[in-house]
Amino acid sequence: MSQLPKDTRPQVALAGRSNVGKSTLLNRLVGQKNLAKVSSTPGKTRSLNFFLVNDKFYLVDLPGYGFAKVSKSMRHDWGKLIETYLTTGHRLAGLVLLLDVRREVTDDDLQMLEWLSQRELPALAVITKCDKVNRTQVTAKVNAVERELMIPAIPSSSVTGIGKDELVGSINDLIATTSTVKG
Repeated sequence: MSQLPKDTRPQVALAGRSNVGKSTLLNRLVGQKNLAKVSSTPGKTRSLNFFLVNDKFYLVDLPGYGFAKVSKSMRHDWGKLIETYLTTGHRLAGLVLLLDVRREVTDDDLQMLEWLSQRELPALAVITKCDKVNRTQVTAKVNAVERELMIPAIPSSSVTGIGKDELVGSINDLIATTSTVKG
């Protein structure tokens, strides 16, 4: 935690299960193929990774939770790191929760949103890997997530680029709202 950026730029965290596509989405958002390490093995992101975007704000790639192939003690350490960041991150403007279109919302996802709710921080969901199912399934998933979690949900695909512009707009809205409230 002592290595966090010291400046006052806002931060938007990306969170989700291991292998949900956080690093791939981050690369797509910033238009750089290899900025964030992408792996087919869950659990490669093992720390908080800060990416300065347009010299205006940080995207923060959080370690994934769920089925990463690491020891229980490392999973516990990741959980503590994420919890500490979410509960003490004074510059955190909000969180983008990534959910795989083919998977159900987990208790870990719900806990993440509870932490944010306690801090009164906004969140939005991004439904990833939408290129892997048909349009009807995507619409059903978006509607189910918005109903269950009561936050906006954006369908996306890092392969096709679907949802990128909407997500960029939503992130900019988070930052603008936070800057207005805190500034």
